[in-house]
Amino acid sequence: MPQDIIGHRQRLRAIARRAMHERGFLPEFSAAATAQAEQLIRPASDGDPALRDLRQLPWCSIDNEDSRDLDQLSVSESFPDETVKILVAVADVDALVAQGSAIDRHARQNTTSVYTPAQIFPMLPEKLSTDFTSLNEDTDRLAVVVEMVIDFEGRLVASDVYRAQVHNQAKLAYNSVAAWLDGMQPAPPRIVAVPGLAEQLRLQDRVAQRLKQLRHESGALSVETLEARPVFSDDVLTHLAVEQRNRAKALIEDFMIAANGVTARYLAGKGFPSFRRILRAPARWERIVALATAVGERLPAAPDSTALEAFLSRRHQVDPPHFPDLSLAVVKLMGSGEYAVELPGEQSTGHFGLAVKDYTHSTAPNRRFPDLITQRLLKAALAGRNMPYSIEELEELARHCTEQEDDANKIERQVRKSAAALLLETRSGQRFDAIVTGASEKGTWVRVLEPPVEGKVVQGFAGFDVGDRVRVKLINVNVEQGFIDFVGVS
Repeated sequence: MPQDIIGHRQRLRAIARRAMHERGFLPEFSAAATAQAEQLIRPASDGDPALRDLRQLPWCSIDNEDSRDLDQLSVSESFPDETVKILVAVADVDALVAQGSAIDRHARQNTTSVYTPAQIFPMLPEKLSTDFTSLNEDTDRLAVVVEMVIDFEGRLVASDVYRAQVHNQAKLAYNSVAAWLDGMQPAPPRIVAVPGLAEQLRLQDRVAQRLKQLRHESGALSVETLEARPVFSDDVLTHLAVEQRNRAKALIEDFMIAANGVTARYLAGKGFPSFRRILRAPARWERIVALATAVGERLPAAPDSTALEAFLSRRHQVDPPHFPDLSLAVVKLMGSGEYAVELPGEQSTGHFGLAVKDYTHSTAPNRRFPDLITQRLLKAALAGRNMPYSIEELEELARHCTEQEDDANKIERQVRKSAAALLLETRSGQRFDAIVTGASEKGTWVRVLEPPVEGKVVQGFAGFDVGDRVRVKLINVNVEQGFIDFVGVS
């Protein structure tokens, strides 16, 4: 085997660590945080008289095949009036990560786990995130439970929040669950092994589809972007596999959106501020209108999520092969979300893409610091204690978490680009079909359709704008910097 293709994983790992340092992230835990993690003892209970024992319920987790930091479980119960109770249990990370501790300081600095192709940089030490605070199969764990009663039309008719002990009876994976729900494969062995779990999951799937339909009728956007995952054989990068959305991922997504809404409203009802996740109306709405016009559609002059969703839905039906390209263009033009503090009684900015007004991040406290902040606020509200953070501190954390999340995305994107550059090192001069994903004073970027990689157009980009389909030629790659350079060709 040639020497230059050995050690791709190690090479990408070094690039990832450098990128972490350059953007102010801590790739390693401090000695104090490591020592603290080693001394932790997992509590079965913390003596809270309000703690409910729900370990007998058929809880399950659905996540990626290789996920070890399990943040949430779900379970359901149907009633004769066709309403369904959905319970979402979220790992009680706060029970083991004391505010202001060495572990908390590390999490507060990074604010998120960073997932790169070669290495994961967890927000919490693995003893916690993959064990003590992970809702692992066949283990008892502390959790914060969001209870929701959903009617036949997908409307929330009642909700509650409380603490509980839970027990994960089945660790399931998105792809195998989705294939089973779609009738393409038999049920995964763990579903068969747990009595009643198959019926549980089919019920949850039906409720999730109700929730989704109602949200989309209100303007939640049906986007379908392609995510490429580097695949290794030993240490050699072989190709990029496209990750597809599926029914099981949608199930969990719909439940998490609903649970995050309940969480935000619960805090407001208790007179507490909330740490909201917001997405403002698109600044480049006129370009989205132009994309619609180019395919014979019309959108209103002012941003309108309901009209945009109707347009996207029609395009998905009319032109499925190119729908991911349109989705990517719309996502890029909408811009990124941000964190903001909302005080009780304030008018909410909401989330344009999800078409919801009340939305926080609360369901992944092993992976995101905003979720841990929200969990501490929730637990204080539940116990009748004072707020664990001042308004000024929350506002500063909102700014910091937004900046760090943006930088974490840049790190992940940079390492993915380095991986893509590795694949394209020997293909200089080749021509590719592409879609324009960015066009500004900073430069013009395109995504090649096959392999699914993104690069910069350094020449011949006059007239290019987001969403255009173009033809480009590869002229240069730089693996260390993650640069892939194209020129536009006719």
